[in-house]
Amino acid sequence: MGTPCPSHPGRAMIAPDTGGRVETGREAGKMADGHGTTGPDDATVASLFKAYDVRGTVPDQLTPEIAYRIGRAMVATMNPEVVAVGRDMRLSGPALSAALIDGIRDGGADVVDLGLVSTDALYFAVGRFGYRAGVMITASHNPADYNGFKICRQEARALSLEDGLDKIRDAVLAGSFPELDGRGDLTQRDVLDDYAAFVLGQVDTSAIRPLKIAIDAGNGMAGSTVPRVFKDLPCEVIPLYFDLDGSFPNHEANPIEPANIKDLQRTVMEQACDLGVAFDGDADRMFLIDERGQFIGGDMTTAMVSVMTLRRNPGAAVVYNLICSRSVPETIEREGGRPIRSRVGHSYIKATMRTEDAVFGGEHSGHFYFRENWYADSGLLALLTVLELVSDANQPLSAVLAPLDTRVRSGEINTEVDDPAAISAAVEAHFAAAGATIDHLDGLTVGFPDWWFNLRSSNTQPLLRLNVEAETPDVLAARTREIQAMIGGRPGGH
Repeated sequence: MGTPCPSHPGRAMIAPDTGGRVETGREAGKMADGHGTTGPDDATVASLFKAYDVRGTVPDQLTPEIAYRIGRAMVATMNPEVVAVGRDMRLSGPALSAALIDGIRDGGADVVDLGLVSTDALYFAVGRFGYRAGVMITASHNPADYNGFKICRQEARALSLEDGLDKIRDAVLAGSFPELDGRGDLTQRDVLDDYAAFVLGQVDTSAIRPLKIAIDAGNGMAGSTVPRVFKDLPCEVIPLYFDLDGSFPNHEANPIEPANIKDLQRTVMEQACDLGVAFDGDADRMFLIDERGQFIGGDMTTAMVSVMTLRRNPGAAVVYNLICSRSVPETIEREGGRPIRSRVGHSYIKATMRTEDAVFGGEHSGHFYFRENWYADSGLLALLTVLELVSDANQPLSAVLAPLDTRVRSGEINTEVDDPAAISAAVEAHFAAAGATIDHLDGLTVGFPDWWFNLRSSNTQPLLRLNVEAETPDVLAARTREIQAMIGGRPGGH
């Protein structure tokens, strides 16, 4: 049984296990869904726990019962006094949120319910208000039938399977938790205005010109965050799909897929906008469209944000992942900064930023991290920084980008193969014999003076992910064909 916690009245401490534990719907290796029927089996539940989050389809993989257990397991393994909980607009969000909150409170921790928020606003709240843990209920850019949990500890430090998420998984699968006397309290808090004020305070808003901007929220959380920020700016916003709707009636909230930005590109051209902006469902990823309707990759946005950030922070370190163009570290160096190369993935980027005291970090995937936001994402802050840069240059976005974007890239090419490790080894041997530079920071990176590529295995699927960059289109096409011929296999997914 729990005993009162002297440092936190009303909260029960988790006592050592003396046999007084309660089962929560576990029978014959399966989970009850809370309605008397059998839920997902243990293998399915374990598969929900990805490298950086919990994610699956609802209700066949992820159920309120599992959400409840995750809440209990969080408290048992992390021992937070207060947990901030937020959710995006997905249709399964309310039920999963209610169950998660019940689990956290039954575990003895207090909950601050932030309601409908973006992921970057939740990270901000955890850092700014000193919460010991936070959970964002979202499946980011995945289709409507998915949902999940992004979990962080104090200072918005994200959990991963290598650092805490594995313990939560194991506790969920074990399925028994201490029976406590007390129950945590529940309060509500709206943080979106606080977050908007924070973002605006990080840039010189007086320097931003009255630009015309088309913004596609994809029926996601940017529909709530963008108006709060732009009401204090001189820009004219052309809104696309700002209504929160987790069924995604217009297109999936995944801007990296070309089909999902066609409406935005058309609007930019038809309305003569200075630029276009696309957010994913939980509004932490952000992509830009220039005034000609051309898509701008996350690595080039990283380069542009670096320029403005280094003007404010001369000589600072900037982290970029190794899939980014060679133009990114060149830009950082040219602006007097210190480029730091990192593995792909937010946990690696954030850890490297903390170690190097980096002011900013960016990924090709449209994630942008800021030291002032507790090293967490902020697509909105990245956007405002680009607006400041474009305003200062008094040029079209394409002209601002042109001197930075001097190479051509393949984009990520995914191939299903039977033995990724053997194929990678053969590719490495071939190019090593040709005199390439080789490194293994993340997968295989092979470099030549006028081109380079990275080949990585998927963590969850029999896939090889190939990214190639070259100085000219002809070299890019020839080298990409050469590598693909060596890989063989079948076209893969994402």
